[in-house]
Amino acid sequence: MSETLTPPASADIGSRLPDLIALAQEPSSEKRRALLRELTDHFFGGAVRTAGEDALYDSVLTDLTAEMETAVRAELSARFALSPDAPRGLIRRLANDEVAVADAVLRASTVLTDDDLLGVVRSKGQGHLRAVSERASVSEAVSDVIVERGDDVTLGTLLRNDGAILSRAASETAVERAKSNPALHAPTVERQALPADLLNDMYFVVEARLRQRILEQNAAMDPVLLESALAAGRARVASDDGALPADYSECLAYVEELKAANQLTPTMLARFLRSGSRTSFLIALAQLADVDFHTASQIVERRELDALSVICKAADLDRALFLTFAVVILGSEDNAMGKAHGYAKLYADLTREAAMRTLRFWRMRRGSAAA
Repeated sequence: MSETLTPPASADIGSRLPDLIALAQEPSSEKRRALLRELTDHFFGGAVRTAGEDALYDSVLTDLTAEMETAVRAELSARFALSPDAPRGLIRRLANDEVAVADAVLRASTVLTDDDLLGVVRSKGQGHLRAVSERASVSEAVSDVIVERGDDVTLGTLLRNDGAILSRAASETAVERAKSNPALHAPTVERQALPADLLNDMYFVVEARLRQRILEQNAAMDPVLLESALAAGRARVASDDGALPADYSECLAYVEELKAANQLTPTMLARFLRSGSRTSFLIALAQLADVDFHTASQIVERRELDALSVICKAADLDRALFLTFAVVILGSEDNAMGKAHGYAKLYADLTREAAMRTLRFWRMRRGSAAA
């Protein structure tokens, strides 16, 4: 299709109907290719077409295309992909062709309906699904199927497309998959339409840069949207977070005694930590921050000091006390003091408002477990 046959300016497609039909029946591939060129040029020639001529274009172009080699079909796909009045039958045939042909129309053609796209994403391979995932807009129904059938590369493509609408269920599925694949962390956290409670679910699995983005999103969130997100999260969070340590009951009783005597102070937490009373420290920290035991345990056991800074800032603890916690938790790590001071700077830069909003998402786990 590198050559272009330019028809006479006065050429009328309707008056040539018998010739076109005759050419369409020709066994010669050269003659059929020439007809395909001529029809395509006529179509884009700008003349007003009748409904009958449109039907003729669709019928003949669709039939001719089926006979052409891949390169010709791919070029035809690229040429018709951006045409809002492209022949519907032709576009549907191209969309269901091999991916080298289908790619252009799947990405761009507005002639394709949701039903057309659903037919493609339910039956074709990952190349087709990725092309659909990059459309300027992808409906919720189409996105749901892509999340269900797409591999992680396809899912990442869909998540990066803010023109794609994901249902709540599809968003939850996407986040669960993203947690175990670092390649999906950034597309998930950076997705503008991701529900806030699901965004905060990603906090403990992503790198520092993305954690900072989550904190910034929390700080900027409208209070009404925050309440809505918390309600959605409470409906989702599971109540079973695993077994408690063997000394939990004993330590809980001791912490409750201290609390009743008004002796459960931040300084007492530091004493627990220094003396190796890890379970008592975690219980006290959880009570101080009003989160569940397992969230506090996860933060400390994994040495998630940026997450610990959120808890301490929300509880309005002194920076020096946070630094003490950090040094003890880092323990024998190389350059523990230097690392702790680095986290202390993060603590100083974190606003209490952002910390408190982030902590509210973590508190959902405590509410769910209590229920």
